Amino acid sequence: MGLTIAQKIIKAHALSGDMTVDSEVALKIDQTLTQDATGTMAYLEFETMGLKRVKTERSVAYIDHNTLQSGFENADDHRYIQSVCKKHGIYFSRPGNGICHQVHLERFGKPGKTLIGSDSHTPTGGGIGMLAMGAGGLDVAVAMGGGAYYIKMPKMYKVNLIGKLNPFVTAKDISLEILRILSVKGGVGAIIEWGGEGIRYLSVPERATITNMGTELGATTSIFPSDEITREFLKAQGREEDYIPLASDEDAQYDKIININLNELKPLIACPHSPDNIVTVESLKGTKVDQVCIGSCTNSSLLDMLKVAALLKGKTINPSVSLSISPGSKQVLSMLSECGALTDILASGARLLECACGPCIGMGFSPNSAGVSLRTFNRNFIGRSGTADASVYLVSPETAVAAALTGEITDPRLLGEMPQVTMPTSFKIDDSAVIEPASENEAESLEILRGPNIKPFPESLPQEDTLTAELVLKVGDNITTDHIMPAGAKILPYRSNIPHLSQFCFGVCDTTFPERAKALGKSIIVGGSNYGQGSSREHAALVPMYLGVRAVITKSFARIHVANLINAGIMPLTFKNPQDYDKLNQGDKLTLTGVFEGMEKGEITLKNETTGECYLLECTFTDRQKSILKAGGLLAFTKEI
Repeated sequence: MGLTIAQKIIKAHALSGDMTVDSEVALKIDQTLTQDATGTMAYLEFETMGLKRVKTERSVAYIDHNTLQSGFENADDHRYIQSVCKKHGIYFSRPGNGICHQVHLERFGKPGKTLIGSDSHTPTGGGIGMLAMGAGGLDVAVAMGGGAYYIKMPKMYKVNLIGKLNPFVTAKDISLEILRILSVKGGVGAIIEWGGEGIRYLSVPERATITNMGTELGATTSIFPSDEITREFLKAQGREEDYIPLASDEDAQYDKIININLNELKPLIACPHSPDNIVTVESLKGTKVDQVCIGSCTNSSLLDMLKVAALLKGKTINPSVSLSISPGSKQVLSMLSECGALTDILASGARLLECACGPCIGMGFSPNSAGVSLRTFNRNFIGRSGTADASVYLVSPETAVAAALTGEITDPRLLGEMPQVTMPTSFKIDDSAVIEPASENEAESLEILRGPNIKPFPESLPQEDTLTAELVLKVGDNITTDHIMPAGAKILPYRSNIPHLSQFCFGVCDTTFPERAKALGKSIIVGGSNYGQGSSREHAALVPMYLGVRAVITKSFARIHVANLINAGIMPLTFKNPQDYDKLNQGDKLTLTGVFEGMEKGEITLKNETTGECYLLECTFTDRQKSILKAGGLLAFTKEI
């Protein structure tokens, strides 16, 4: 039987395990990336392990999230990360150089290589045929030290693109269509491979938009073949030597096959407050718009920006709309400036923001109260924009421009003829904002620079065989990492200060949670389906661990979050009978008995001391995960071995 693209890469990088679905596979990791919202903690963890030098082919630290320096905290974190990089062999991408996924695609990504990043949208690299996955910072730290990255062998899904996109219908609309088909839970436990005749009409930036948004499906990753389109992109970046052809075998087997007819696709829009709440743009015609944001790791490439500039040329945005533009990298911004496209953008009345994540992570440019904001981003979770009562919609750059010009949601096909945009055959290469690490000899004398906001990694506790604790919080389905550990300009500066950060934990759901959990000293959380979807931020596990959460019981979990819980020493358990979720109430006293024996059997008994009822919980831990939990987390486990 033939292999899929992902299976070929996994087979070439497997250190142990086999490719049977759901069995654990240990992978050799070629490249890692971090960003500054998660990177400080990842490097604190790397230091705690006592490692002197990274052992990957390439590790890069990007500064792209916490770029708003309204106090000393972010500047101190950036200085700390830069000094760690210099000493330990990591490349450092300075603030302003661009968004991690955009820059990595341009300058460092290679077909056929493995990449993990402490950002959930790392699968962007699948646009050039990488096996690129989001992971918690601790997993990234271990990989930087030469350790394996463990995954459960995913299922393989294939999406065939038929035909060709019509004008004003885009790669973003393809992303929204697959979300409409599968939902935010539909990709859990799967790798999605894109193929069919339609992919030959998609450039690498368009492919990267699709693999980026695959994160919102809950997929392990998404991947495109490495073909002549890939070669052209790498050649234009001065990296043709990095190209290798990569395709699935003709007799490769897939667990699910989906066909999307591009000829029939229309401009789509994701409504508040979930990326899979999809309708056609034309169905919302006339909805007033207050704000439009174009950028993020999803839609900030040169191709996206050139289209935006062409549509805005000679026009002025509606007086009722505020429009922001965030180029994805210094390369994109420089080339926009040199070709005159930036002038067309600015002349329209748009506001130019830094080459960074910015509004996507809630770092500035929040909408007005109860405002409607159209964004070319990948997430529209409630409160993520920084305005609690805002209505955020996800759209393509073309639909975003249409709204900016008209002041309301407008089908972009009504703008007339789509201007012709031609991509350059070579990109401007300037890596001066990427600082190389010191040599091993030079590194010995270098000092790590720490500010007062940088606190030590919190200590976790070994798991107990009998755990009695209060149900401190009960939440519903699709609880995101933004619910658990919100982002935004007020909170992100404290990513390296877990004690202070803990004050905001579950603030979207219950502002009393941090105080109550800390007072209890030991507690349990209960949740619904797809608990922990969204970001890879391990803070959504580390902070609950710091507050005394010992177990989380749900109907189901998102992939990265369940790994982060285990790494933090928190037991992730699921109801054997999902209806038992309804029988538990916040404040109940719960007891988990025979935990260690239950780990071996895959089944643990939960007793509700308040009602006297008992329920069965399932756990499918590998031997390695059992040892991690018993040790009190991955860091403690790593020290033991």
